[in-house]
Amino acid sequence: MSLLPKALTTPASSVLSRWFAARAPKTDSATLNLRNVYIFFSREGMLFAVLLIITFIAGINYGNNLVLGLCFYLVSVWLISFHVTFAHISGLQVRLLDVTMAEAGAPVWVTLQIKNDSRQPRRQLLFAFEQASFEQTAKQKSKKTIKKNHKKNKPSADDLSSILVTRLQDEQIIRLPVQTHTRGQLKLPRLTIKTVYPLGIMRAWSYVYFSRTAWVYPKPEAFDWQAQYAVASQEDLPTGGQYRQGQDDFERLDNYIEGESLARVSWGHVARGQGMFTKHFADPVGHEQTLDYADMPAAQHEQKLAQLAYGALQLGELGVAFNMRLPNDRPSASTVSEGEAFAQACLLRLAKAP
Repeated sequence: MSLLPKALTTPASSVLSRWFAARAPKTDSATLNLRNVYIFFSREGMLFAVLLIITFIAGINYGNNLVLGLCFYLVSVWLISFHVTFAHISGLQVRLLDVTMAEAGAPVWVTLQIKNDSRQPRRQLLFAFEQASFEQTAKQKSKKTIKKNHKKNKPSADDLSSILVTRLQDEQIIRLPVQTHTRGQLKLPRLTIKTVYPLGIMRAWSYVYFSRTAWVYPKPEAFDWQAQYAVASQEDLPTGGQYRQGQDDFERLDNYIEGESLARVSWGHVARGQGMFTKHFADPVGHEQTLDYADMPAAQHEQKLAQLAYGALQLGELGVAFNMRLPNDRPSASTVSEGEAFAQACLLRLAKAP
């Protein structure tokens, strides 16, 4: 907890954030160097600095060379720790590999590649995305829950959103979550990389600002009208249903043609002396479904999008061919497809919807 009032700390933090952002332009691949690595005393290091001041004043005041010698020895330890801690994080390379898409309220996962070009391994590196707004909201809404979780030794939100790399030799792939709140485009918060290795006296850290963004689709909302989008059973399929060649459902018998696989021969007919016939199978695809924004039962715009997301996920899991119509779509521009990949494409359209 800060000892200063928020009226003083908030403007200072805002000015420092802008200054840090100006020194580290947005990019998906960054190398830590003298320009974007910062170093200062850690919390334990502040006590060490107080010890330096006390021993120096005591040695001068009492004219004790042993106390002054201890002070100079501690200063040399501080200088060595300053150099080692800075060199330990400088030169590290960070590259953004992938950003997933998620529903509103769920975290998007960011995949990072951490590369070490030095011959010496790097240790005790902490990676975390700054999610101050989420953490403050969580603390305000559920302080009692957080206290209970700490009593039960459960990880807090900060623990879940950070990864400690204890030893990095060459390169390593890590995944970090970024909490989402609303639908739409999400700018990734700045990535903080810090270490207090080796003695914990100095803390070196750096900020990385990524240029790539994430997309958040609306949280699916179930609705009663989805019965129209349920897959009909084979008996209920009307005439003209779509089929494709497969191996699940029997379709017809044809006369055997030389060269066809004997595995498809109806040996029951052969045994009864009725001749050789080939069995053909087909898998019912089902009838094309349409998810139309205008047909959604909700009154609010965001709720309609949430219901469209629910329908797209359901039809994608069931493997039904469907298309989705949004308010600004042209009727001729609608694409009909099936599967979870097409459902994800529809969710991306919902995330980008105005």
